[in-house]
Amino acid sequence: MTRTCVFGCKDTTRFLLQRLTSTTRIDGLVTLDPEKGKLQEVAGYDDLSDFHEVLPTVHTAKQYNLKSDHDQAFFDRNRFDIGFVIGWQRLIPEAVLRTFRVGVFGMHGSSQDLPYGRGRSPMNWSLIEGRSWFHTNLFQYKAGVDDGPIAETACFSVNEQDTAETLHCKNLLSMVSMIERNLHALADGSARLVAQSEGKPTYYPKREPADGIIDWDSDVFAIDRFIRAVTRPFSGAFSFVDGTKVTIYRASIFYTDLEAHPYKAANPGDICEVFPSNKFLLRCVGGALLVHEFDCEDESPLKRGNTFTSPADLIRKFPRNEHGFFDMPES
Repeated sequence: MTRTCVFGCKDTTRFLLQRLTSTTRIDGLVTLDPEKGKLQEVAGYDDLSDFHEVLPTVHTAKQYNLKSDHDQAFFDRNRFDIGFVIGWQRLIPEAVLRTFRVGVFGMHGSSQDLPYGRGRSPMNWSLIEGRSWFHTNLFQYKAGVDDGPIAETACFSVNEQDTAETLHCKNLLSMVSMIERNLHALADGSARLVAQSEGKPTYYPKREPADGIIDWDSDVFAIDRFIRAVTRPFSGAFSFVDGTKVTIYRASIFYTDLEAHPYKAANPGDICEVFPSNKFLLRCVGGALLVHEFDCEDESPLKRGNTFTSPADLIRKFPRNEHGFFDMPES
């Protein structure tokens, strides 16, 4: 009997467990408690402690990187056959990987596919970059960063309505289906793992909540993509009006400067109109955005004629590669 362990602490982990436990025996779960989930700023964190009732073993990690003696002892003691990672945004230490008979598998992808676009937040970066496709892989964890051999690859579209949430849903469905198709072959050793394509790998940088600040020098299309890329379950895009922070979760392009509209003389960041629904129209380079969902402790600055500003010293300028994208080769 194959002993299977899942790593994760997010709502996506819960979804995977609910799907897999209906057809497959899951012997262990490695997760984080709410305090550590908050401390680590895990987007989409979910308290999975209720799985104590349905799984033989639930291990609450002492350290998110699983490098404590307490965590290592758990794996040494249980000696699982195979592991699956979803909603666990850390590498799995090599000492832990060695305790699995078959190996540990997870998902990683990028718009160009591996080995390009390893690293952090590739789906968020794909939205920011305006990509149209995303290749996602069920791959085996090794000691390096997203460098293991691949069991299966899937591809899905990135459209103009997609957000960070919808791309995570697409990736989640891909992972569930690929695990279901490959689980038995992986467990009995008959699966054919394929090495990643040759080429100099590139890596996306880590994004922090502070990187959600809006750069008003960007055009309306880039700001629309940016808002969709960092919306829930992440912390959202933000800027300031009269010193008050406003976080924007959903907006849509309302005008472009290719059409006649009455706000062409306004400056980027200007609030052009506030509607009875409290939705408001924001001038951007090249057009205007209608803001549908936002959060503001004090909505009094959200008035026609006021202006959003983002201090230049708060805007982190990520380096770009020779093609203008954000995945960089190793230095």
